Parts: sequence; C-alpha cells; structure tokens
Amino acid sequence: MFEELDVFFMEEALKEALLAYQEDEVPVGAVIVSPKGELLAKARNQMIKLKDPTAHAEILAIRKACQKMGNYRLTNCKMYVTLEPCPMCAYAIVLARIKEVIFATSDEKTGACGSIYNILQDKRLNHQVILKQGLLREQASKLLKEFFKQKRTK
Repeated sequence: MFEELDVFFMEEALKEALLAYQEDEVPVGAVIVSPKGELLAKARNQMIKLKDPTAHAEILAIRKACQKMGNYRLTNCKMYVTLEPCPMCAYAIVLARIKEVIFATSDEKTGACGSIYNILQDKRLNHQVILKQGLLREQASKLLKEFFKQKRTK
C-alpha cells in the first residue's frame, strides 16, 4: 500500500512534528510533494508561536507550497501529515485540490478524514481526495501521547 518514497516523506513530516514538540506546540508535521516527487513544503504546528489559531501544519504547508508553485491550486500534489486533519485543514486541502493525503494516526476528537467527518471524500463537494492512513502510525501516536502526558503532569 505504501511505497519507499511514502515512508521517506512521512519521516520528514515526523521530523517537523518533533520540532513542534520541542517548541511546546502540539506535535503535528506536514509535507507537500509535487507530482514529480519534489518536496514543495514542510511545516509544523505554530499556533502558539504565531499567535494564530489557523497556524496548523497543513495550512502552513499549503501556503508555502502555493507560493512555490505560484498557484493557489496544488493539483496532483500529495500531502503527508502525522495526524488526521481537522475540518479546517481538510477543507483547505479540498480547496487547494490536493490529489492525495496520507496521514499517520487518526484523531478521534476532531478528525475530518474519516474519524468524525470525511470532508476529503464528501461527494457533495466539487473535489475528492485519495486518502490513506496508518503510515508510521506508532511513531506519530507515541509523540502525541508523550506531549499530552507531559502537559497533564505540569
């Protein structure tokens, strides 16, 4: 189901998530790859640092990739993200016309790619996204659990 390059790019997203963890942000990382396999953008959650509730890894990666591509559409691009996107990020993915999203671990509280909603594949919208999940799930899940465990003990 997953190719060697998929593992490589998800590892890049995990590196971003680790940076977010070290910056005391919720450890989520995202990477966007061009149709030719070029890394267009990588980002991590920066809501606290940027004082911006929309500064999720996916949104920041979409902004960077659009700037690099010189277009607000990311047609045929892939996104790798360590946590299932929320409704805001999922709809931004649809608006950007990203072709495929691969995420590591589900988010049972706010996930909008199958957990509580499935915005990416909603037939009522004018774009649907190929969706794959579970790549490097254990690593991403462990990082998130450790982050929130640390928060609870403070």
